[in-house]
Amino acid sequence: VTNSTPKRGVQFYGSTTNWYPFFTERWLLSSFLSLAQTGLWRLVWRWDFTRENAARTFAQNASNMVQFAFGKSDIFTVIDSYPTELIFSIREGRSEQQVGKKGRNKGRWSIGIKFCWLLNEFCRVVAWDWATMNAYDKHFHPIVEPLIGKTIVLADCGFRDQDGVPENMKICKKGTWNERMCIETTLSMVTIVCDLKRIRNRLPKYIQARLAYVAAMFNILLDLFHRLHPEADPFKMSIAEFAL
Repeated sequence: VTNSTPKRGVQFYGSTTNWYPFFTERWLLSSFLSLAQTGLWRLVWRWDFTRENAARTFAQNASNMVQFAFGKSDIFTVIDSYPTELIFSIREGRSEQQVGKKGRNKGRWSIGIKFCWLLNEFCRVVAWDWATMNAYDKHFHPIVEPLIGKTIVLADCGFRDQDGVPENMKICKKGTWNERMCIETTLSMVTIVCDLKRIRNRLPKYIQARLAYVAAMFNILLDLFHRLHPEADPFKMSIAEFAL
């Protein structure tokens, strides 16, 4: 017997996306936990009974969900990295499974990772990646290279490389191309709303899932904000009203 129930579709970035196969309680919870991970696991227990089981489930579903939620590149895009602490420096080397590496964060040493966002003109996440905190920003050149011929990527001097940068990347000196400040605003928003300055995930697959859900959640909430406030400027960003 075939199911005659019509499948639901959601419009994102000019194309109809069919969310029906992935729009489940677990998918919703993973997005909600991206807003405020700490203290919301009681909601998860109703579906998955244990925190560990929930984390494994979210990690498995991350790749399916994220491919539908990313924006399209424009003529100009902006790229920047963001450091995230995993453990205190004094705990370095205590675990063989330690993922984070030591690096400088705002003038002090930290053990953690850094993730990188590539944003389009409307501040939607187009692509992203992460690495350990001791990695240079040139590590993120591979997320720029597939967009050669499609967009010009504005970056700060941290993305310089003596072997050269991708041909579509423009290194901007301090005080020039101030349009890049939109990515600073974006990262400050996820710092406050999503508590991303320090995360508690320890294994790479869980870190990957957490950051993937945050990127997808950010795009979805920006679209939701403009649906609820159609009179707002199309470049305005706000996700604080959705914070949990």
